[in-house]
Amino acid sequence: MRAAIFRNGEIVVDEMPEPKAGPGMVLVKSLACGICGSDLHARKHAHRMVELAKHFPGRKPMDLSRDVVFGHEFCCEVLDYGPGTTGKFKPGTKVCSLPALLTAEGPQGIGYSNDNVGAYAERMLLSEALLLEVPNGLAAEHAALTEPLAVGVHAVAKANIRGGEVPLVIGCGPVGLAVIAALKIRGLHPIVAADYSPARRALAEKLGADVVVDPARTQPYATWAEHAQMSPEEKAARPPLQALLPALKPALIFECVGVPGLIQQVFEGAPRYAHRRGRRLHGNRPLRADARNPQGAQRSVRAGLHARGIRLFAAPDRGRAGRCGLDGDRQRRHRRRRQGVRRSCQPGSAHQDHRRAVAVIVVGAA
Repeated sequence: MRAAIFRNGEIVVDEMPEPKAGPGMVLVKSLACGICGSDLHARKHAHRMVELAKHFPGRKPMDLSRDVVFGHEFCCEVLDYGPGTTGKFKPGTKVCSLPALLTAEGPQGIGYSNDNVGAYAERMLLSEALLLEVPNGLAAEHAALTEPLAVGVHAVAKANIRGGEVPLVIGCGPVGLAVIAALKIRGLHPIVAADYSPARRALAEKLGADVVVDPARTQPYATWAEHAQMSPEEKAARPPLQALLPALKPALIFECVGVPGLIQQVFEGAPRYAHRRGRRLHGNRPLRADARNPQGAQRSVRAGLHARGIRLFAAPDRGRAGRCGLDGDRQRRHRRRRQGVRRSCQPGSAHQDHRRAVAVIVVGAA
């Protein structure tokens, strides 16, 4: 079969063996595949992705001396089934899937792998248990957007929306637009969105943004504050000490750009006392260039928050939602330093005082 192969730092079209479906797997034909921003990043910075992968348990780094076939935003057609499957979809059915294979050794990624080719190939393998049938005759080109849209839906789900928040979406690229669509579905308004591109701002409005901002002309946080004013009733209901603070509704900020330094800018520019639960900041890109490795990124964010007495909740990737406690209590802070970041990031950590909190959800594709 033919495939667009990442080889020696270049994308080349060549022939390669067709994969054979193992237990629980399905052989599919690639109908449409999106070119993710992570693919473009991998094309230039694959060596960094390899180094980062070494820090995440269960992830097998790419061997860049061997061929890799990208492609994790796809719509495919069922061709044949391997052993141990039920054949729940007849051949010819259009399907999507989480870009992962369920194997005896555990889940394995599709695309950034020497072993599991992505949809830049004519054929690939998927796990039957993860297949989603494409409904209502939806075009393959549109169905292939399922994965990037899921990134936005996932980020909004992680935001723990309680009602009354005013969201600010920084960046209206594919992920930012997906976040806007998911926020609209949740009925949260007004949605403020910021992007330098007029075309992207227009798309943001079509997908549900109520207010769009050009950062070259207007400060996004100032625009957000204009639309986050509490009603007279909400002002009157505040506790006495909070009545001394700006009368702003909760801020819900999604960083959807990934430009180096931007997360730090968001921390510095976000409204400081928007609500008694504090601010919640959500990012949809890795902290890559703000620090060159996961530990450095964590130290960078921790240091910035430590100076402001703010706690951090972090989900380093889609599969794990850990919580890293940071607050102004010196005794607990020093205890966490002694215990190390790893122990304080265990899922289900009890450090859940929401009075002054920033939640950082990093939903990366890498």
